[in-house]
Amino acid sequence: MQNANLFFTLASCIFFMGLVAFISWRKTRGGVDSRDGYFLAGRGLGSVFIAGSLLLTNLSAEQLIGLNGSAYGFNLSSMAWEVTAAVATIAMALIFLPRYLAGAFTTLPEFLADRFDADVRRMSVILFMLGYGLITIPSVLYSGSIAVMQLFDVPDLLGISYFEALVVTVLTIGGIGSIYAIFGGLKAVAVSDTINGIGLLIIGILVPVLGLIALGEGNFGLGLDKLVSDHPEKLSAIGGEDDPTPFGTLFTGMLFANLFYWCTNQYVIQRTLGASSLAEGQKGVLFSGFFKVLVPFMMMIPGVIAFHLYGPGLGSIDQAYPRLIKDVMPVYLAGFFLAVLLGAVFSSFNSLLNSAATLFCLDVYGPWRKNEASDADLVRVAKIASIVIALFSFVVAPLLYFAEQGLWQIIRIFTGFYNIPTVVIVIIGLFTKRVPAIGAKIVILFHVTAYALLRFVFDETVTLHFLHQYAILFVIEVMIMLVAGYLRPRETPWNFKINAQVDLQPWRFAKPLAATLFSCVVGLYLLFSSIGLASGEGLGNLFYSLMLTIVLANIIYWAWAAKSRTVDASRQPI
Repeated sequence: MQNANLFFTLASCIFFMGLVAFISWRKTRGGVDSRDGYFLAGRGLGSVFIAGSLLLTNLSAEQLIGLNGSAYGFNLSSMAWEVTAAVATIAMALIFLPRYLAGAFTTLPEFLADRFDADVRRMSVILFMLGYGLITIPSVLYSGSIAVMQLFDVPDLLGISYFEALVVTVLTIGGIGSIYAIFGGLKAVAVSDTINGIGLLIIGILVPVLGLIALGEGNFGLGLDKLVSDHPEKLSAIGGEDDPTPFGTLFTGMLFANLFYWCTNQYVIQRTLGASSLAEGQKGVLFSGFFKVLVPFMMMIPGVIAFHLYGPGLGSIDQAYPRLIKDVMPVYLAGFFLAVLLGAVFSSFNSLLNSAATLFCLDVYGPWRKNEASDADLVRVAKIASIVIALFSFVVAPLLYFAEQGLWQIIRIFTGFYNIPTVVIVIIGLFTKRVPAIGAKIVILFHVTAYALLRFVFDETVTLHFLHQYAILFVIEVMIMLVAGYLRPRETPWNFKINAQVDLQPWRFAKPLAATLFSCVVGLYLLFSSIGLASGEGLGNLFYSLMLTIVLANIIYWAWAAKSRTVDASRQPI
């Protein structure tokens, strides 16, 4: 019986993955031979593919394991990493994306070269390539493989040792992800991400529903009542100092960490740079923000359900989600779940691989060839670079097993070496005209030095939360650039050159929808607080009054926005 279930799971998984591959092939054939076709999907991505790709690029198996584990072991405070990202998507849609598309930039370093000089471009490429090649790509591949192995007990299924199973899983996930990135370019990545994203949404809704039914011993309503009445402190998103994510960090370093990730990180923003128009790009980015608001329900509530079902006795908090899946997921859905899980894992991998190859070709190889390389040459080199980077990651990823603690610490730390200076340089670059390149160079060198001292020399002396340290460094580095602009301003002000390749007409509902998205973030924190579900006494009058105020404010703003557009349209000349 077990062998029959295993065969059915694997067969159905292969079927679903094959279906995704076929659809991706049909959507991309013949359209990846040019520079824009390979690196930016021909500047033709619509809002659905942008939102779907952003969702899958950001969410992977380690989030399923980690966020649910955090909810099981602590509370919902770690939802801040996901929910507050919606605020960063608003900034991307309304502030950053219009400027990126107006300049028709393919990579972030390309913008930095235009704004500052070639040296700033080289320094940023070095930081990104070191981060992607040595740390991020192998760690994503490793952590995703570990998550798959935890959920499906791969060593036992295949009858091999743990390390052998790890190698097999790494090669499987990496090989499939590489095929999309190497041969299909960004469009294949975006199409496959979107299809897998639909599957992730289905699974994300199904698991908590099945979990609540199990909690209620077959009754969904009874399970929901137990969830909100027993241990209500588990439903609090207002983190204290001893929680994984203190509430105060939302207003300091987390803000800047999310701005980096959603507005300046090449492997995330690349699909928005391939938008068919500004309006489509804004729709896609904002829609992805609404998906982030759903993450607590899909990827944290199951952890709370696991706490109610199993108590605090599991050996590790990371066992909460795998245990729940094994207990509530029907056998006939196991193959679909495995296909979605694998899709989520290699989505992050192939997005990183595609972006690393893009940076190498357009910011290293292209300038080295004095920008005289043909489109065919660039695409050929990108494929070679992708293969080399993929093979390198196949070697490095399994080795993380032998020094897990030390390397995981390096992985967590390394992003801090380049996220804050990148945000500072981009923001100052966009909104000032006379700050010189020397200011950006000083900031990069200062940050790398200061952050290294904080993390490796004074880590026991400086006990301030690392997110608060981000905020302090951000302020200092902004001041450095402004002082550089005051003491040594550019001889001529920087002039942003409009080089639009797509329609730059903004989406008319962008601002009202952004306001609604921000309201959802606020409403979610009210729901999971002491005046909401975490009170243990149900939702009181204060909660309903505040929510009513938010809804009315949205209705008024939407009505005002609609009226303003009507007035503006009536004033247009005929």
